[in-house]
Amino acid sequence: MILHAHEFADLPAADGGVMRTHVFRPAAEGRFPGVVLYSEIYQVTAPIRRLAAFIAGHGHVVAVPEVYHEYAAPGTVLAYDQDGTDRGNDLKFTKPVAGFDADATRVIDFLESHPACSGRIGVAGVCLGGHLAYRAAFDPRVLAAACFYPTDIHSGTLGAGRCDDSLARIGEIAGEMLFVWGRQDPHVPYAGREAIRAALETAGTVYAWHEVNAQHAFLRDEGPRYDPALFVSATGWMLGLFARVLGGRV
Repeated sequence: MILHAHEFADLPAADGGVMRTHVFRPAAEGRFPGVVLYSEIYQVTAPIRRLAAFIAGHGHVVAVPEVYHEYAAPGTVLAYDQDGTDRGNDLKFTKPVAGFDADATRVIDFLESHPACSGRIGVAGVCLGGHLAYRAAFDPRVLAAACFYPTDIHSGTLGAGRCDDSLARIGEIAGEMLFVWGRQDPHVPYAGREAIRAALETAGTVYAWHEVNAQHAFLRDEGPRYDPALFVSATGWMLGLFARVLGGRV
């Protein structure tokens, strides 16, 4: 599907600044389901932009917020190197969890009211973004969430103080969930994955669960960990979920 040229909106943030939110949407007439896409710790990099365009090309209005807007100028992208990794991880443990949650409400409000959006909302994310997509699903407006190798859920270490309540609040999720994990991912070991799955079962969450033989960040189409065959499979599971739960153009 042909897409509009890149757009963005600077949404007012609680700190008086703005949260730049990148928008990717079909050029066709009509209204489409909305998807909030959450990035890795590096913000809106080229691989994230390509992933957003990929999702939009399948008939969705995709909003990608800059997750560290309080600490970096609009448009800031961290490099996939040691300095960028260190900075991204530092900010992940500097920003309060309440700030991440307030951002989720703000971007869902924006997407829900976008003239090209049908009002049916899903979320997706990779790495840090997988955890943020999970937390965004606490909002009852989120009908489906795709979480790709989400970090820190099992350890409860997101945000300032490295103390979040993500697992404790799992019962608040009403939408349908998709989890995709790399079995060789050192960030979320087997015991961590099992803890999350046990919590899902206890809560009675509607979910699908896939574990593949891959490293962390296997969806990122740069670097040696990228697995294009698994990209096709994993994004197919996501697109199938969104098509079934969110519907199509109206």
